[in-house]
Amino acid sequence: MRRILGAVASAALLAGCSQYQGGVQSAVATPAAAEPATEASEVQLKAILAAMSLERKVAQLIQPQINSFTADDMRKYRFGSYLNGGNGGPYGDEFAPASEWLKLADEMWAASTAPLPGGEPAIPTMWGTDAVHGHTNVKQATIFPHNIGLGAAGDADLVRRIGAATAIEIEVTGIDWNFSPTVAVARDDRWGRTYESYSENPELVAELGAALVEGLQGTKGAGDYLGKGRVVATAKHFFGDGGTDQGVDQGDVNGDIDQLKSIHVVPYPATISAGVETIMASFNSINGTKMHGNKALLTGVLRDELGFEGLVVGDWNAHGQIKGCTTADCPQALLAGLDIYMVPDDWKGLHTNLIKQVQDGTIPMARLDEAVMRVLKVKQHAGLIGPNAAKPSERPNAGDYSLLGAKAHRDISREAVAKSQVILKNNGVLPIKDGALILVAGKGADSIAQAAGGWTLTWQGGDELTNDYFPDATSIWAGLEAAALETGGNATLSSDGSYSVKPDVAIVVFGEEPYAEFVGDQKTLVFSDEEGLELLRKFEADGVPAVALFLSGRPMWMNREINAADAFVASWLPGSEGAGIADVLYGKREATGRLSFSWPSDCGGAPLNGEGGLFNVGYGRTLGDTAPMAKIDETCGYLNEAKSATWYDLGRLASGITASAGGIELANLRGEAGGIVAAGFDYQRQEDARDITFGPKAKLTFAQQGDGSGDYRILYNLEAQPAGTVALTVGNTAIDVTAQLRLSAGKGWREMIITEDCAKQLGNSFSIYSEAPMSIKIARIARQDMPEGAQCSF
Repeated sequence: MRRILGAVASAALLAGCSQYQGGVQSAVATPAAAEPATEASEVQLKAILAAMSLERKVAQLIQPQINSFTADDMRKYRFGSYLNGGNGGPYGDEFAPASEWLKLADEMWAASTAPLPGGEPAIPTMWGTDAVHGHTNVKQATIFPHNIGLGAAGDADLVRRIGAATAIEIEVTGIDWNFSPTVAVARDDRWGRTYESYSENPELVAELGAALVEGLQGTKGAGDYLGKGRVVATAKHFFGDGGTDQGVDQGDVNGDIDQLKSIHVVPYPATISAGVETIMASFNSINGTKMHGNKALLTGVLRDELGFEGLVVGDWNAHGQIKGCTTADCPQALLAGLDIYMVPDDWKGLHTNLIKQVQDGTIPMARLDEAVMRVLKVKQHAGLIGPNAAKPSERPNAGDYSLLGAKAHRDISREAVAKSQVILKNNGVLPIKDGALILVAGKGADSIAQAAGGWTLTWQGGDELTNDYFPDATSIWAGLEAAALETGGNATLSSDGSYSVKPDVAIVVFGEEPYAEFVGDQKTLVFSDEEGLELLRKFEADGVPAVALFLSGRPMWMNREINAADAFVASWLPGSEGAGIADVLYGKREATGRLSFSWPSDCGGAPLNGEGGLFNVGYGRTLGDTAPMAKIDETCGYLNEAKSATWYDLGRLASGITASAGGIELANLRGEAGGIVAAGFDYQRQEDARDITFGPKAKLTFAQQGDGSGDYRILYNLEAQPAGTVALTVGNTAIDVTAQLRLSAGKGWREMIITEDCAKQLGNSFSIYSEAPMSIKIARIARQDMPEGAQCSF
């Protein structure tokens, strides 16, 4: 029987033209939609499961990232799924064209469905991606506003249409599974993922989260469910990710469990009712217990109480944070209720250990089979197992690159941008009058990358992404210029606000630099970059009416800017269709955006959630509301705090710090220049460090703009002894550190401390020079005054 099943499985799954039904081929087919869960399909999947070897069952539960394995590895191990990380792209190119994404999808599919020895079933793999505001890992895709903007729009039908457009663009590249929507209820805006939340209001999050699920997957029970133009959705992160103490990403959530559930679990019944196929477990702890290892919640609440029958997928190496676990050894997660381990790099060790743990009884075979069956069911629902199974390039919409950034999708995004704009103040300057001469200022005005924020082409997004990376997209400036010309006026772009002819109106575009996850965590809600403030005050002094457009992933303390502006608009992170902002400013669309988060009056950052804010949830002015606004208090004790001495930490260079090689800047210490290659590396969190490779005679320089002081502290890991001279130049002092590094090599993470003991003039820069090729990992660089007489150490 097993031999027959295996032969049928290999042929059926590879050819995509037949399915199991008690071990025989069936001609039963459904046109484009996936087969619903019937008694016959259950029999089919049980037959597949019975024919699988232990090694292949375990592989179904392992999800590596494309940067750490090959199609040959897929052919050998037969992973059930895989993913691209936020900085991952086909063949090592995160900016690869869409055709390369589809090519890799075909290669992985072919490897996963190649015939196995003994006729064992060959089960198609499944590719998952973080398409959190459009299919934004891929160039040319439509970039929709982040969730915080969609929460301000408050339009479930709009969110549903965004989901459908995103699903189509995902299908173009042959990808099956979207790790979206995020249904976090953000309760502390200092959290670096606040913009991934629709609202602090659980009911609004539930409504919009369910709408995105329906847009991605189709309507549960309808003919288009997971058919053409649909992909598998994921509600995340179960649960409490938005409720951590002080907004610390991946931190602890404390309190009465029923109270916590009354806030943070609310969106999940709605997404489950909408048919969400997968739910992702959260990084955070609940009352000290990591969610990935919390059986009472992952199984007791999610499955037994809420009735979720789909699969539970882990987050990036999060199982390794469970007490007693490593990323390669963690039976606790599977026993707690996790079905798929997201293990980007340590997949080989995890595979070996899980097999042993099933063999020695640590993991019951019944629990393994249960998890594998859940994976198989999702694949069957998605059409990867069954009569319509086909390789990615032969599926609906695959390879139709005209659908990436299609006009119809961009029109939806433009509508979403317009509906998300929230006017907080308007002294009559809006709407802009026809024929007006406008001046558009601020470095964010013509930066699509800044308007898009994190999770855009790269994990963190960033200023290194010029507008050339976004073909056919429209910056805020371009949208305003077009609107000015259409109304008989004129527009000038002046980043620094200078002008020769006095404008009728100035529009200042400024805000947060792009960030993602823990990199965006803040201790307060102070917005320390004063570019926008200085421009607004300049125009105020010149007697030029000014409109402030604030780009941000959260409400922030903006009292000074609000006072200085004649109109203040919360524009959030609008994405690729900047013309949607012009539609509101020029009155082509009414201003309908309303706050989905409380806006702070105090800069400290204490959670508001409807209490004591400058503006409450639901606030937002229409264009006709020009009631004057009284001046608000600008007092903030945090403004006088000394600037942080941290140069590099948590995967990000601090403001004013540069890294360069060969005279070329390495934006955020990533990329290749002057013989240096810097790539992300997981130290304690995802890509919170850099793996830096030196070519022969390469030199890497860090520098601080302006004044700085303190000794240098560098957290590094040098695995192999340097093959040639390594020199450290600090200020004007050159130090041969070859001998010291040879002693520290191979000893794990160590701290290098540079004081006046070995460098008489510390200065505001330091360089590392390597005569021979060398690889070094760096996790942190800071300046700190060490005790008098402190010696240099390595």
